Amino acid sequence: MKSKTLTIMKSLFQQSVKIAALSALLIAPLLSAQTASARPSGTKASYLGAGVSTGLTNGGQSGDAATFGGNIQGRLAIPNTPVSARGAILCSDETSAIMPIISYDIPVTNKANAYLGAGYSFVEANGKPTPLGNKNSVVLTTGLETEVTKNIMFYTDAKLGIKAYENSPASAVSFQAGAAYRF
Repeated sequence: MKSKTLTIMKSLFQQSVKIAALSALLIAPLLSAQTASARPSGTKASYLGAGVSTGLTNGGQSGDAATFGGNIQGRLAIPNTPVSARGAILCSDETSAIMPIISYDIPVTNKANAYLGAGYSFVEANGKPTPLGNKNSVVLTTGLETEVTKNIMFYTDAKLGIKAYENSPASAVSFQAGAAYRF
């Protein structure tokens, strides 16, 4: 059991390193695009979008395999604050995880934000796999959103579901990407 737990923790650490490296690669071009003297304003856009979602971990039990699916995500910018209300639905072919999230938004250019957030994942059918585990859990997220045109946004993020598998202490990691309509 101890060996299995160490293997799961090692795998989770390796996936976290990969996500961090991918995030750095995505953010680096945006950071180099801004001038040293100008402070970026970020994006104040609220949006609703859809895309793909993939689980990167498993809980070590039967039925806990990493799952590929879709996502619906949205952001409601709170005026005059660096805080946003977000919502995400990660779905598989068996069930969905619904997540209300509050985030702190960090401008990286005049049309892009990085964000850090926390919320809760409600799995519609506990025990059935979603890209972020198979049971209700606390969720942490980090991501990047950017305005592509006047009405189109792109977003990408990683989510960590803490102890998100039934009968397992394992946490779940998922990666999302999608396009959104700005309103």
